[in-house]
Order: sequence, then structure tokens, then C-alpha cells
Amino acid sequence: MLKTTINKIIFFFLYLLRIFVRSCRYSKISFIVDLTAEQSNSRTVKIVIIANKNIPQAALKQIGNYGNVLSFETNGITYPAISSHPDVFFCKVDDTLIIAPNIPSKFRNQLIKIDISFIEGTKKVGYSYPETATYNAVVTEKFLIHNLKITDSSIKELCGDKTAIHVNQAYTRCNLLPLKNDGFITSDLVIHNTLSDVGLNVLYVNPKDIILPGFDNGFFGGACGVNNNKIFVIGSLRKFNDANNVVAYLKEAKYEIIELYDGSLFDGGSLIFLD
Repeated sequence: MLKTTINKIIFFFLYLLRIFVRSCRYSKISFIVDLTAEQSNSRTVKIVIIANKNIPQAALKQIGNYGNVLSFETNGITYPAISSHPDVFFCKVDDTLIIAPNIPSKFRNQLIKIDISFIEGTKKVGYSYPETATYNAVVTEKFLIHNLKITDSSIKELCGDKTAIHVNQAYTRCNLLPLKNDGFITSDLVIHNTLSDVGLNVLYVNPKDIILPGFDNGFFGGACGVNNNKIFVIGSLRKFNDANNVVAYLKEAKYEIIELYDGSLFDGGSLIFLD
């Protein structure tokens, strides 16, 4: 009788031990899976987007769905209408970001904190031309397009292997949206004619409907940003006079159009995407 009781106790103990071991094994597996997921997430890097802090808030919120937004703003460096325009203070040359030496230290520190490498240009942005347009160049894989008389030397040095095209309009990036395969959309007729003369595929659009506070109108390039095969528009093309031409041109070039808010196009000084 006693022996039977002891055997039952031993059997029950072994049963509990087996459950405990099985539980530990499953817990360990779960832990490993969770750790792997955490490591995978830590390797996911979102695109960084430099955007004017003063564009319509609906657009600023919407662009946040596509990357980490750095809201850019300055005071007392240049005149208010362009004081927070990224394309006045930054120029992207291939994978290198060039910054004006007098951007606010707060923003410079933000770039350092999120590991965005950059080099400093030589000329400060100021209140009057040409100090307001030194960094407003368009750089593509093949071309440097700008008023080359005022282009910052740091941009020229990095573009040494590119074909330089001089245009009289120094606010080039404001007026010119560069696309893949040497395509462009511009709101400046002189830029259109200059690029057409060298055989580039350029669409001209009338900028009269584009908002730029403090001016009669803004410019098409300043109302847009490009990342891979997506065109981001600060506004709705349905409220733009040349919408049909733009949509047809971008469709032919196989771009997806992302409209960031349901309002008139707003020239915010471009959207700069950093991978």
C-alpha cells in the first residue's frame, strides 16, 4: 500500500516536472522570437524629410506618413517669405547634403543626432540677392543647373564630373523640378528654353495659381519633392491650371503623384528627401 502511494507521488512529481520543462522551453522560444523582431525593427531606417515648418499643417502631417520629418525654420537670417525654405539653405548633391554655414545650431544638432552626414558650404545665406540663392541649384546624376555666377564653391567642387548648365534664373530649384531620365518640369520660361536648347525633355507650367505668402505667386519646383518614383505635391493638382499637362507628363514618366493636402499648390521651398 505504502509502495503504491510512493509510486503515485513520484509519478505526479515527474508529471509536474515535465510540464515545467515544457513551459520553460516554450518561453525560451517566445523570447528568442521577440528579440529577433526587436532587432529587425531596430534595423528599419525611415527616410528623413526636410520640410518648411510653415507649410499647411495638413500637408506637414501627411508627409509624416512617408518618413521622419525635420520641420525647418529660421528667423533673422533672410527675409520672411523664404526664411524657412529648405532649398534656400540646403543643396543635395547625389548622396551628400550641403548646408549653409549659418543655419540654426538647433537644426544642425538635429542632423547630427539622427546621423545625417553633411558638409558645410562656404557662403552664408543673407537678406539680399545673390546671398538668397547661392544654394538654390538643381543637381541631377548628370547635370548641375544654376546661375553659375553665384553657385557656392562647395556645390561646384562636388559636381566636377557633371555637365554644368548656366541659367539666368538663380532661384533654379524653386522653379525647376528634376525627374528621372533627364526629365524636368519648370515654371520659368527662360529655364525651359535653355534646357530645351540642349535637348532635355522639359514641361513648362504657368505658376500663377501657386501660393507663396508675400508674393503674387510661388513656383512649381518649390511646391514639390521627389523620392524614387513618387512626386509629392504640397497641394492638390485639381486646383492647378496646368494640372492636365502635369498629370500626363508624370504618367508618361511613370511617377506616382502624392497630394499632401486638398488646397492650392503651396511653395514651401521644396521637400528634401534624405535616405
